[in-house]
Amino acid sequence: MKPTNSKENIKSLRDICHINTNNDGDRFVGVKADTDGAQVCFPLGYNLPESEKELRTDIRHLIHILAEFTTKEERVLTQSSNKEKQEVDFPINAYLGVLEYFFSIGGKYYVETEIKYSSTTMGKQNWARTIKKHKPLLNECGDGSYSLFYTAYEVRKTTPNSNKLITQINRYCVYEAFQKIGWLYVSYEPEEPGPHPDIKTSIAILQNKLANTNDDRKRALFTNMKNMLQYLDQKTSIKQFYFGTETFEHVWEKLIDIAFGENNKEDYYPHSRWTLRYGNERENHPLMPDSIMVYGNKCYILDAKYYKYGVTGNPYHLPEGSSILKQIAYGDYVRQKQIFSNIFNAFIMPFNKENHIFGDSKDNLINVGEATGDWRGESNKEYERIQGIVMDTRFMLYHYTGKLLEERKNLIKCIEEGLAQPPTVERKSDLDKFNKISENGKAVILAGSENEVK
Repeated sequence: MKPTNSKENIKSLRDICHINTNNDGDRFVGVKADTDGAQVCFPLGYNLPESEKELRTDIRHLIHILAEFTTKEERVLTQSSNKEKQEVDFPINAYLGVLEYFFSIGGKYYVETEIKYSSTTMGKQNWARTIKKHKPLLNECGDGSYSLFYTAYEVRKTTPNSNKLITQINRYCVYEAFQKIGWLYVSYEPEEPGPHPDIKTSIAILQNKLANTNDDRKRALFTNMKNMLQYLDQKTSIKQFYFGTETFEHVWEKLIDIAFGENNKEDYYPHSRWTLRYGNERENHPLMPDSIMVYGNKCYILDAKYYKYGVTGNPYHLPEGSSILKQIAYGDYVRQKQIFSNIFNAFIMPFNKENHIFGDSKDNLINVGEATGDWRGESNKEYERIQGIVMDTRFMLYHYTGKLLEERKNLIKCIEEGLAQPPTVERKSDLDKFNKISENGKAVILAGSENEVK
């Protein structure tokens, strides 16, 4: 296998970066590599930075996002040859941890020191060993008393020993990590590791080290090395690896919820049930809004949609009628609680603030329009006019923590200003494809699968 960081495979880091389109066959977000080289797939709407240093940082940040917000079941990849899904269980955090430890100590391998004692007159004395090994001399004092003194002492010295098995194992792990993802850090690769214990023996040695080490930093290194070796031990072939997901929409939802949502959003779940004439009643699964944001006495119901509209501008890539209906239902439910003076609704979709079709703005948030339900007729309820908001993807990936007050205010402003200045473009009849009013006045959803319109 050619190393993925070889010059033959990677001309520059930007050459291997790809922006996801979310079309069929192009939904994978993450890192993948095989004998043909490596590829980093960024999510829909991502803007790649100019410098290679920033790009390396962005790739590592993307990996950490995926590790934090995807489950093992979500990290799957469809193989084009058989269309079957395989789990993407590559332990990338272990590989990153081994490399980061290597660089943190100046690009050196882990080496343990041997403790030796020598007889000398210089250095810090070990009195317990000195008393046992050396015979003191008597020194007669002028007053007839005597004192003891030593002509040599036992002094503790530490000597690095790079021949120990743990160093050999570390050299192998560092080399293996460079083969897979070293190109994330530097363009060179280290020398081959040389002799080292086999994988099963190495795992046993690391397990023993973990049982006898209290140093947290060393324990983290040994754990990462062990996870790497266990992965390699399970694989019959290591010609390719993947780390990422084809369902980044779940990550997008979690990012929006962490950035803007409340912890008690289950209080806003509309419930339903069957009360049967025969048998027991059945409670259905509740409808669950993605995020509920409360600011003062106002409530904002947010639906994170990893849809393509912010990139394509195609109205058929906007949320469909069923999503509109659910958002209005959430608004109705929250209004019945009678605890908020105002209730608002918004879809939040990804876009690239540096390259888009929505004017000259470079803002992280842009209001692009609103969705309404024709079956509701004329209404003065704010939540029935669902605001369409696009949010810069790269910004979201870096600013989802901390409940940033300024960004909450910006989102609120974006939603409320959209309501104050409704779109002036004449409404088209395209929504008729998704909704129509039946004779008894109830909404009938005619939309096809969501994948057709995302």
